[in-house]
Amino acid sequence: MQINSMVSADQAAAASGYLTTAADAVSQMLLGKRYTVELALATLVAGGHLLLEDTPGTGKTLLARAVAQVVEAESSRIQFTPDLLPGDITGSSVYNQVKNSFEFHPGPIFANIVLADEINRASPKTQAALLEAMQEKQVTVDNKQYRLKAPFMVVATQNPVEQAGTYELPEAQLDRFMVKTSIGFPDEIALTQILAGHGVPEIKQPVLSAKHLAAISELASNIYVSAPVIDYVQRIIISTRTVVELASGASVRAGIALLSLARAWALIRGRNYVLPEDVSELAQSVLAHRLILSADAVYNGISTAQVVQEILRNTAAPTETSVRQGGRQ
Repeated sequence: MQINSMVSADQAAAASGYLTTAADAVSQMLLGKRYTVELALATLVAGGHLLLEDTPGTGKTLLARAVAQVVEAESSRIQFTPDLLPGDITGSSVYNQVKNSFEFHPGPIFANIVLADEINRASPKTQAALLEAMQEKQVTVDNKQYRLKAPFMVVATQNPVEQAGTYELPEAQLDRFMVKTSIGFPDEIALTQILAGHGVPEIKQPVLSAKHLAAISELASNIYVSAPVIDYVQRIIISTRTVVELASGASVRAGIALLSLARAWALIRGRNYVLPEDVSELAQSVLAHRLILSADAVYNGISTAQVVQEILRNTAAPTETSVRQGGRQ
């Protein structure tokens, strides 16, 4: 049966143009990292949260700040430290002597784009303060719920867990990050440009308004995904639960996140349908941080990224002909 996409080719091309302009602006701040920039923007469009893990000085905070600047929306920054308390993030109720009552003072979580810098330097109790906000888009203080602003995205940075003074993020929190990636060191050309001062220090003009971003996100959620591609994602997710290298496989949330990100990725590429290549290209960034290795795999030095790549090699992808049916021209 023929199924028409809810997004026309012209709509996809127009949205891709805006997102490309946004990527160009961010790439002027973070030289030589175009793929990572587009991945961050796709996460934003898909309504997810982004976790950046890398050594200090590779541009994690710079990327997070650039993503916040490219959107005309309110942003905030939280520096995570060992003495940070949950109330420092969510806000707290303060007694007003004049009114003889308690008033809620919102914390920095009440922004559209929240930079959680060095998130794994805070205690697990403080890290947990983000769980409700990231999943439910609300916080609860003194048994009262407060809705967060839309759009809402957490861009968190963390240092490698092997470094001193870091806490490993709990699995429940890792599962709420749609994407985990690293920036890495720039290549020789980009490094030369950076040292010569050719990078733009900040974005002068936002490219997208919050309202415009919401419209593009709505388009992305309606990008066509064929039954063969959905089956492809399903087989990948199920495979993570059967391979011997993993003690725990991917959750249902992981499969939903992979499809949502693939839709946004297709839109950035100017398509109104998802290709199997979109899924395979994004699978590691979406799945690897959610998986738990078996004891033998840890002993043998196997990484979750290697396991995901092996699963992709062993999972047959559908043909492009089958997935394009329904893409309205």
